[in-house]
Amino acid sequence: MPPASSKASAQPAGALTSASPSDSAPAPAETDTRLTPGGPGYRRMSFALFAAGLATFALLYSTQALLPAISADFAVTADTASWTVSAATGALALFVLPLSALSERFGRRTLMTVSLTVAVLVGLLVPFAPDLGWLIALRAVQGAALAGLPASAMAYLAEEVRPKALVAAIGLFVAGNSIGGMSGRVLTGWVAQAWDWRAALAAVGLMALVCALVFRLLLPAPRHFRSGSLRPRVLARTVRGHLANPLLCRLYVIGALFMTVFGAVYTVIGYRLVDAPFSLPQGVVGSIFLVYLVGTASSAAAGKLVGRLGRRGALYLAVGTTASGLLLSLSDGLAAVLLGLVLITAGFFAGHAVASSSVSRTATQGRAQASALYQSAYYLGSSVGGTLGAFAFHAGGWAGTVLLGLLAVLGVVSVTLYGSHAARAERRVLVAAAAHR
Repeated sequence: MPPASSKASAQPAGALTSASPSDSAPAPAETDTRLTPGGPGYRRMSFALFAAGLATFALLYSTQALLPAISADFAVTADTASWTVSAATGALALFVLPLSALSERFGRRTLMTVSLTVAVLVGLLVPFAPDLGWLIALRAVQGAALAGLPASAMAYLAEEVRPKALVAAIGLFVAGNSIGGMSGRVLTGWVAQAWDWRAALAAVGLMALVCALVFRLLLPAPRHFRSGSLRPRVLARTVRGHLANPLLCRLYVIGALFMTVFGAVYTVIGYRLVDAPFSLPQGVVGSIFLVYLVGTASSAAAGKLVGRLGRRGALYLAVGTTASGLLLSLSDGLAAVLLGLVLITAGFFAGHAVASSSVSRTATQGRAQASALYQSAYYLGSSVGGTLGAFAFHAGGWAGTVLLGLLAVLGVVSVTLYGSHAARAERRVLVAAAAHR
């Protein structure tokens, strides 16, 4: 599920290459040949990237709703089975920055095509994994391949779509991400109930294959990309500059901590719901992920929240909503648990939207690299959260997973409070310096 950070990724990664025409000011309106709604190629491009986003997140989280069935089949605990999710998200976190750099040299469409092709081929092999070790290894390869999609897609849109249409184009791609993450989990739940988890993964692989073919057939050839030679030293300097920025680092930590909560909850929730006192069938457990639709709405509302409450106020509201959901989910009543999931999901997506959009505003140059670093932290949080959440569940039941989530939420509060203190201290220094002039 990428999520709102896509806006930051929309900036071309110009720090990697020498200046190119795509980095320069846009051409006058009468000669601007970039895509626009209603114009030739725009609808094809939109459907193509929607299909790519759907396939990406359906594949990335394909095993999450199936973890109880995988645990039963291989006779392993939740923390061990959770590596089938964490390996994919962790590999994506490691490879998103270098693969986004490769797109500067070989082209956005080329890299996206190769990445999606490899991920789909691995997805068709995953159902035949002979043991858990092979399953985890294949999922890691799949996550690494999928890392080539997010940043490359945003860069393609930034280069090929007129600025006034860019937000709508990115929104459709993000919608594909969200729907892919949701539909993949729902599909696997019902197919696994009818057959088994291997058939469910095969169904996701076939769905992703169709999406990949649609993507390749429909995506227009790039007209504004200019290839450049990779400049690792410039990339390293840009990344070091971002990591030396205290505000950016705090935003990266906040994104990782929010995703730690989300990864832990949704990795383990299936185990809780298939056991007593709920004892829900696999198909119904998979349908629980329809609650993602709440996250889509809260992400869209994040901009209004920031306008009314400020960035820190919106983060505190997101934290409070998430913490309330975690506490409510401790109930043994199914309605209370579902409401808890709604609050956790709404709080997570709102917090993620605030943090990721703040990255775009904070980075004055090298925004693509700033966004890639945020995505790395975000998916690393997903990987760590999934593993630690399952370990906590194995050790202390659902209460252990909730405790982990509350600690991560407390971490978000601590980082935000520290940021407020640092901002006030900086203002005092500036006022004092101005008074001595």
